[in-house]
Amino acid sequence: MQFKGMTSPQHATDEFTGVLLVNLGTPEAPTPAAVRRYLAEFLSDPRVVELPRAVWLPLLYGVILPFRSPRSARAYASIWTPQGSPLRVFSQQLAEDLDQHLARLGCRVRLALAMRYGAPSIASVLDQWRDAGLRRLLVLPLYPQYSATTSASVFDAVMDQLKTWRWTPELRWINDYYQEPGWIAAVAERIREFRASNGAGQHLLFSFHGLPQRNLIQGDPYFCQCQASARRIATRLGLAEGHWSISFQSRVGKQVWLQPYTETHLADLASKGIKQVDVVCPGFAVDCLETLEEIAERAAEHFLASGGEQLRYVPALNAEASHVQLLGRLIQRHGRGWPGLDTATAELAEPGREQRVAAYRGPQAP
Repeated sequence: MQFKGMTSPQHATDEFTGVLLVNLGTPEAPTPAAVRRYLAEFLSDPRVVELPRAVWLPLLYGVILPFRSPRSARAYASIWTPQGSPLRVFSQQLAEDLDQHLARLGCRVRLALAMRYGAPSIASVLDQWRDAGLRRLLVLPLYPQYSATTSASVFDAVMDQLKTWRWTPELRWINDYYQEPGWIAAVAERIREFRASNGAGQHLLFSFHGLPQRNLIQGDPYFCQCQASARRIATRLGLAEGHWSISFQSRVGKQVWLQPYTETHLADLASKGIKQVDVVCPGFAVDCLETLEEIAERAAEHFLASGGEQLRYVPALNAEASHVQLLGRLIQRHGRGWPGLDTATAELAEPGREQRVAAYRGPQAP
């Protein structure tokens, strides 16, 4: 193997600490071709589909992608914005606000957003940083709950790049943050504000992305972390038993997934006479296809068809100030002891400091 070094080795180059935010990813456009490229990368990840490649890849390319890509493209088109994919837009705004927040706290780091699948890729951001003098790297996947299908896949992609470097940086990563008091408080406040403005539904449903049941049996902690997340948020809101519940969405294929399934559970709630349901999706840091189309559109239609009267979706945290602040605290704590992340907030008063921080960061990754 030919290991990668700096394109112009300069050991006097100012070293820096990088904070890499990573979200799942999104197609570049709501078209069958773009969606096919995205799904091919996503669904060929062995962390996502744990089947022998010789069995899975012919099925993926011969059956699933030709049929699923046009259908998914229509779903993306229904939520696409003039600025692009909601996941990309909200993630970028979150990254920009978090970068500014860390600067106000006195932190001297470079922060960039990457996507596990699609652009900007983890490889492209890390390659740019390698040439700029990256010496310390903190990786924060934007998944509150850990799963091998999400967080571990991010770590795989990071390590696939770093293992090719001649001069590797110090490395830290954050597995999950579902237990963070700031995260629990932020989600609870988001729900409370929504209900204060729109009135409270009869029932609050916590809908999380699903996983195959076998993942839980084989030791994935995701299911238990989802249960703990919903329970702590409900406790923070002071909700009584029976006024809230948990379900799992986005099931694919015929195998057994985590239950109860969101659509089945909504039909069950309607059959019990519950006419108004508020749905929140605390597994998603920002709004995306799974929240805006699958829940706010399709699940709402299904609930009405099942006898319910109104399903209202509570938006994700997106770039809310509370979200920015809790991620900032998380980064500072996990980066403790590293230059650039142990800076006291009193440094904000230092004359000319903001200009020096801007010069230190240099050109930002896309």
